[in-house]
Amino acid sequence: MADSSAQALAPPIAPATIARDATGERAIVRFVKLAEPLRLDGRLDEPLYGDADPMSDFIQLEPVNGQPATEKTEVWLAFDARHVYVSMRVWESAPERMIVNEMRRDSNNIRLGESIWFAFDTFHDRRNAVQFEVNPLGGRTDAQSTNERQYNADWNLVWDLAVGTFDGGWTLEAAIPFKSLRYGPGTSQTWGFQARRNSKWKNEIAFLTHVPASFGLSRGSHSASIYPEAVGLEAPPAARAFEIKPYLISNLATDRTHAPAVTNDLSADFGVDAKIGVTQGLTADLTYNTDFAQVEADEQQVNLTRFSLFFPEKREFFTENQGTFTFGGAGGVSGVPNGDGGETPLLFYSRRIGLENGKQVPILGGARLTGRVGATSVGVIDMQTRDEPAAGAEAANFLVLRVKRDILRRSAVGALVTSRSVAQGGAGSNQTVGLDATFGFFRNLSLNAFVARTVSDRLTGDDSSYRAQLDYAADRYGVQLERLAVGNHFNPEAGFVRRTDIRRNFGLFRFSPRPRSSRVVRKVSATGSITYTENGAGRLETRLVDGEFGIEFQNSDRLLAGINHDFEFLRTPFAVALRVGIPAGGYSFITARAGYTFGQQRALAGVLLLERGGYYGGERTTVTVSRARARLTPQLAIEPLLSVNKVDLPAGSFTAKVVGARTTLTMTPLMFASAFLQYGSSAQGLSANVRFRWEYRPGSELFIVYNEERDTRLRSLGENRTRSLILKVNRLFRP
Repeated sequence: MADSSAQALAPPIAPATIARDATGERAIVRFVKLAEPLRLDGRLDEPLYGDADPMSDFIQLEPVNGQPATEKTEVWLAFDARHVYVSMRVWESAPERMIVNEMRRDSNNIRLGESIWFAFDTFHDRRNAVQFEVNPLGGRTDAQSTNERQYNADWNLVWDLAVGTFDGGWTLEAAIPFKSLRYGPGTSQTWGFQARRNSKWKNEIAFLTHVPASFGLSRGSHSASIYPEAVGLEAPPAARAFEIKPYLISNLATDRTHAPAVTNDLSADFGVDAKIGVTQGLTADLTYNTDFAQVEADEQQVNLTRFSLFFPEKREFFTENQGTFTFGGAGGVSGVPNGDGGETPLLFYSRRIGLENGKQVPILGGARLTGRVGATSVGVIDMQTRDEPAAGAEAANFLVLRVKRDILRRSAVGALVTSRSVAQGGAGSNQTVGLDATFGFFRNLSLNAFVARTVSDRLTGDDSSYRAQLDYAADRYGVQLERLAVGNHFNPEAGFVRRTDIRRNFGLFRFSPRPRSSRVVRKVSATGSITYTENGAGRLETRLVDGEFGIEFQNSDRLLAGINHDFEFLRTPFAVALRVGIPAGGYSFITARAGYTFGQQRALAGVLLLERGGYYGGERTTVTVSRARARLTPQLAIEPLLSVNKVDLPAGSFTAKVVGARTTLTMTPLMFASAFLQYGSSAQGLSANVRFRWEYRPGSELFIVYNEERDTRLRSLGENRTRSLILKVNRLFRP
């Protein structure tokens, strides 16, 4: 149901395509019905562009919130019997100053340069959206946002695009098939729609409607509750969508870590994925002999803690509608698990399926059902894996059930059940059940809570977890309060738990003024937080007091400086490096840090972070380079990464490091080759992941992948541990 204040607006009457209220915060936009399909060439010369007035008059989010955008942008929405169309004319006063350094599909760098973004809330539930972003080179991304916060950039769908130029700027025409989208029942549709422009050389962000400064870029983009209504759309008659995507794969492999060793073993296999529309809002995905050989290798991480590391999910079958399975207001999509250092458990972590001890476990197949029934989101996953002796893994079945009901305007309640079952007599059978609630009040206040329990073999008692969090996130002030408990035997085998047996209290306060008269500084931020963590017996285990000061400059550079005082109690010793251990006991130490983010306007962009201070009775010095990019041409770039930790302890000294670089050559927006080379001192291994990807037709791809890992402890690097050359091709059939 539409917001009551928005209902007071009358829909625009042709040739107008937008009607706004006096504040500029609410609007109704209109789809234009086409008699024949648009010709996607980026020229904007069809009758649509003369017969219908464009939406325009974008409003700044940054740097001067609420003021008109300094560059003109025009938008048209249209449809025919098969497609939804989004067209834009992007006026540019200084084309030679535009920052455009990426054309590879799904690259994070697309949104860090000049770009146009648009999104649809296809169910008009004011919570979820599908998002698209395009730059002048034709680089594109597509993503899903769930519950106005979880963002999944690894999701892909079939759509088409053309960009062009004109004397005053650039243009785009996008065609999105109705078959690629999920929406509510009925022919007459009302969706939500929002558009945004990033003028990077000015560091200006503008939306079609006024977005409060407190929302920022990410929240403003995800907040479907403030999207304008889009009316006049007529969807085709409900049809049972059906897609089938078979694949063929060949692999030439060498593995000297296997017993017996394998040398130049040639193999071939096949599999298939299928997608079936159960209803207009529910979709079933089926997979047989699932293979993810084309997925890029994980970035190695230095782990100087006694807890497990988190790695993001990259496998396509698990990324679509991934936000449906998030739980308790936690994150876990496209990045770190949560904003609290990962201590909030994830009840479902899809990397538990098909991966064990860093090795792949064959997936026999499975099914997934996701979508909406009215105000209820539904998600079901059932997957079966095979035995894999090399990984120490037994065949297992994974079952996940998720139901979430929207209530009030921006709130929801739900339940999640997971099960991991192994063959009779095997260890590791486990069930988890949880209830959660997320409440959104006013513009900036949210409450999140969950309670969960696990049932595991040979683990009884103290097997529950709960969390309650209050978050007030205004532009000038921010406050966050949290209570988290994780039992010693809380063990979701299909999830991720970084730390058990804790009772954690957390508080944060932020003050972020905007200097009105400065032409250099856009925003200053001072943040203070305290974390107080006890175990179940009431003993203090962690007390972290942290302060940070940051400056955001008008040119998009950022500076930060911080200091923390940390107390850690170790119940048991742990080995932090080979032949270097830290004894049990209490440790108190202070660490200072300073970092600088070099914006995308620079030829060499990225984040440089320096840390220096105490570490468990010794000292630690850390140098980190992340999200770095050396822009050679829009087609060729090098992305270095570096993490060096020099540690001096009473038990010994060591240097833990990860060094690497990703080189990417993009031939077209749908064809690229990348080489990812990295060295990690903990494993003393040098690894290479070289990939060629060509989307030779929408939804159909060719992959050539070369993987290699060498042991640097050997005198000669001529010997390698593993090596594989993989050729994989798939083909999408969509009747």
